[in-house]
Amino acid sequence: MIVITAPTGNIGRHLLPLLLESAPGHGEELRVIVRDPARLPDAVRERVEVVTGSHGDADVVDRAFEGADAVFWLVPPDSSRTPEEAYSGFSRPAAKALATHGVGHVVGVSALGRGTALAGRAGLVTASLALDDLIAGTGVAYRALANPSFFENLLEEADSLRDKGVFTDVVAADRRAPLVAVADIAAVAAGLLLDRSWTGSDSVPVLGPEDLSPDDLARIMTEQLGRPVRYERQPLDELYSTLVGYGLDESFVQGIADMKRAKDEGLDAGVVRTPETATSTTFEQWCARTLTPAVLAR
Repeated sequence: MIVITAPTGNIGRHLLPLLLESAPGHGEELRVIVRDPARLPDAVRERVEVVTGSHGDADVVDRAFEGADAVFWLVPPDSSRTPEEAYSGFSRPAAKALATHGVGHVVGVSALGRGTALAGRAGLVTASLALDDLIAGTGVAYRALANPSFFENLLEEADSLRDKGVFTDVVAADRRAPLVAVADIAAVAAGLLLDRSWTGSDSVPVLGPEDLSPDDLARIMTEQLGRPVRYERQPLDELYSTLVGYGLDESFVQGIADMKRAKDEGLDAGVVRTPETATSTTFEQWCARTLTPAVLAR
């Protein structure tokens, strides 16, 4: 029995079909935790056991983890709480339930940076690494998917790319760093969940095929969209003020700012890309399949 949290999220919606395709051949049953089962496609609901509710709720995870052999754990974003509350606070009921029900294996979504000089002052990444320690401390075999930023973050810029040909971030224009497609993260997660021969606690870097800078992204998007695209660097204090103005918790916004600053200082550069840590989807491929339709749609 594999339990999947956040099955309708960015990663979960790619992970669930992979498991539905492969799990029967491995003798696995699937159970999902979802707030709104109606968001699951009908064909999916017919093939999985559904536990309705939030996976931050003690009663929900207690029911969901009974009889489970493995869990895919992803904390949903919650900008109304402090980073510690949003990550470890949300997950403490699950940590207790993992131990209570003797769940053997957990695959979690985390971040790059562990072991670097920046890890302790990287905002949301620091909170995510502390969550890894919380889960590993339950005694389960744990694999933290250590991810860089996602290609999909650029979908938030679709309107600006369409209307102005501009995207923004706070890192230097020539700062190269790994980037990854969420579908590739889902594929790595599926492999770990289905082949549970691993033990102990460790990180699994998921680095994408190459390092890219904002200038590289602008060049590739210009080619893919057939229109000029340029990068504008936003000051960190401007980003902070904008997000606070949206009503986000100030400590959470500070966590975003600290994470962005750490990434600009090389937080994601601490792992060497190898055939084992690289994934296949290129930014060009992702643009063609995902970004271009989103930008050009009206």
